[in-house]
Amino acid sequence: MSVVRRALPADAEEVLRLRQVMIDAMFASDPSVAWHGDSLPTLRAELGEPDGDFVAFVVDHPEREGALASLVAGTIDYRIGKPGDPHGRVGFVFSVATDPGARRRGYARACMNALLEWFRERGARRVQLTASAEAEPLYVSLGFRPKPDPLLELTL
Repeated sequence: MSVVRRALPADAEEVLRLRQVMIDAMFASDPSVAWHGDSLPTLRAELGEPDGDFVAFVVDHPEREGALASLVAGTIDYRIGKPGDPHGRVGFVFSVATDPGARRRGYARACMNALLEWFRERGARRVQLTASAEAEPLYVSLGFRPKPDPLLELTL
């Protein structure tokens, strides 16, 4: 069984490394990591907030001291309640990534299970995510179902 732990501020650089692994795999974007330096202070602060609405769960890399094997991050958002979800607390999963040399060992599943429990403990009744075709079977096996609602996005 994988030992999952909550990410700490000291893990911030490795968290960004794994986030970059996910970005590189999912998006045709600039592969530059120059943005990491600007992101680190905020990420460290967020990882240091034990009662905040952001969390990351990780598994340490079994073969590389100081490296992470897997990462799952998520947030809880408030949305005005509705029937079946009167409190409006919604979990959102993002930055699910596993180091290429540590895949197919159950690390992402173990991290996802920890994150789902964190959502439950905080009263989230729904959890949302976007998935790559490669990752979709994992999420379906955890009970996620596709939604027909289209997502629109505006970049400000």
